[in-house]
Amino acid sequence: MPATAPRRIPVYVVLPPRVLLLDVAGPMEVLRKANLEQREVHFEVAYVGPFRKVGSSIGLGISSIAPLPARLPDGAMVVVPGHADVPEGEPVTSPEQDENGQTAIVAWLRKAVRPGIRVLSICSGALLVGRAGLLDGHECTTHHGCVDELAREAPAARVRENRLYVEDGERLTSAGITAGIDLMLHVVAGLAGPAIALAVARYLVIYLRRAGGDPQISPWLEGRNHLHAAIHRAQDAVTADPAHDWTVTSLARVAASSPRNLSRLFNEHAGMSVTDYVNRMRVALARELLTGSRLDVEAVAERAGFGSARQWRRAWSRWNEFPPSRMRTSV
Repeated sequence: MPATAPRRIPVYVVLPPRVLLLDVAGPMEVLRKANLEQREVHFEVAYVGPFRKVGSSIGLGISSIAPLPARLPDGAMVVVPGHADVPEGEPVTSPEQDENGQTAIVAWLRKAVRPGIRVLSICSGALLVGRAGLLDGHECTTHHGCVDELAREAPAARVRENRLYVEDGERLTSAGITAGIDLMLHVVAGLAGPAIALAVARYLVIYLRRAGGDPQISPWLEGRNHLHAAIHRAQDAVTADPAHDWTVTSLARVAASSPRNLSRLFNEHAGMSVTDYVNRMRVALARELLTGSRLDVEAVAERAGFGSARQWRRAWSRWNEFPPSRMRTSV
């Protein structure tokens, strides 16, 4: 039986003059690695802009940039990075060309973006998106040094401070520079699954960060905000089969550690005990079974690895303020 073709998502990275290179390289490295980690979703990246060549924040020129397309395909993502006010190196474009290039990008965004197209801005890229009117009526954020300017450029937008990223419908905006990586990991988690986002974050040797008001992290990523390889091995085993009869001893063998040391490491790096982690993953599985099947309560408890429905409800109540039955009444 032939393999199912991956869902292809066109990604258009719009390169303004004096582009902040990390705004591009960080998020695109996330997508490159996500493509290598799975076969269900494939991100097809194209670099477009008003000029065939632009300079970057660190003085490195970027060439072979494609023109801004006349029409975007359905389901496309448009990524708008920021720009540096004072880049390194000799300028590739004049100040007048810089202004004309930004004006061309704003006009193109206003014309090309329609319902069904997701727009992601990184850092000061939100200023161009805001000037195009695409943030009107939406919550959004940007680099802390650009918040006031964004509020002036897009007075109809609801600009939020102290946020890593904001998702409001088809508008996704991030704060300064490296927050673009956090935003793209969030996008990958939604399209390819939390496990893929976690694998990419571990490859990049970064944490999965959240600010207080950011979108809620997936329950499958709870306790994974660390870089300890042995604990990740144990956690990978649990998430692959939460219903298995996991004990501290059996997971210590997976982690190549002693039970006592594993317990200490879990509390230190995952912020919870081994037993709590196993129960959290079982609750996450039970949540999916509740919303994705018509199994009765006893069957859900059994498939999620709990000894009884009572044990499941007790575990559920530790991390949820509402009863499990509400999961079905809300879908």
